[in-house]
Amino acid sequence: MIIHFIIHEAFEGPGAIQNWVETNKHTCTYTRVYNGDKLPNSSNGFEMLVVMGGPQSPATTMEECAYFDSRAEQQLIRQAVEAGKKVLGVCLGAQLLSNAMGGTTVASPKKEIGLYAVTLTEAGQKDELFDCFPETFACGHWHGDMPGLTDESVVIAQSEGCPRQIIRFAPKVYAFQCHFEFTPDAIEAMITNCSDELELEKGKPFVQTAEQLQANDYSDTNQLLYRFLDGLVK
Repeated sequence: MIIHFIIHEAFEGPGAIQNWVETNKHTCTYTRVYNGDKLPNSSNGFEMLVVMGGPQSPATTMEECAYFDSRAEQQLIRQAVEAGKKVLGVCLGAQLLSNAMGGTTVASPKKEIGLYAVTLTEAGQKDELFDCFPETFACGHWHGDMPGLTDESVVIAQSEGCPRQIIRFAPKVYAFQCHFEFTPDAIEAMITNCSDELELEKGKPFVQTAEQLQANDYSDTNQLLYRFLDGLVK
C-alpha cells in the first residue's frame, strides 16, 4: 500500500504510525510542509492519506504561517475522500479533515496534555475497527481544540475533557484528536519544542508536567493503534 503523510512540523511526526508502516513494509511518500514541500497535485499517487498534527489551526492563514496552506490541504483531503481513499487525520489533521468535510473546528472544553482515559461511545463499540478495543483505554493528548461535526459524522470516542476524541466521517475516514502515535521520542520532541505551552498551562486539570509525560508508558496505546491500522487497510 502507498501511504502519503502530510507533516506540518519536524517535532510532530508519525511516531508509532511510522513503526507500523515499516513493520508492514508499506510504501510511503511525504509532504513535509515545514521544509517547503509541495502537496500532491491529486490523490492519484497514494491509497491512504495521513495528515499529522501541528501548532496551527484550520483558520491559520499563510500570512501567519507561510508554509501552511490550510485551504490546499483541505482540498486534497476532499479529493482523497471523494476518491474512496483511506484517510486518517491526527490532531490538527483531524481538524483539517473535519473542515474539509463541512464541519467547523471549535475549542475543546478542556485543554489536554498527557496520558488520559478515552471512552468509546455506543457507536464506537459497534464500529468494526474498534470492536476489539476496551471500552475505556489510555491515550495521549496535546490539544486545545477539537474537530467539528457534520450530519454524517459519528463520534466514536470521548474523554472527560473533550467530547470529540475520535470521529468517523465516512467509511475508512477517521479523525483522531487524541494521539495514539506518541512514543518516548515523540514526547521528548514535543516537550522540547512546546515547553512554553507546558509552562502556560501547568496546573490545569488535564495537563501533565514534563516529568509526568516522560514517565508515561505509551506502548499499550501504540498496540491499539496498530490494531486500528490493521483493520483500516484490510
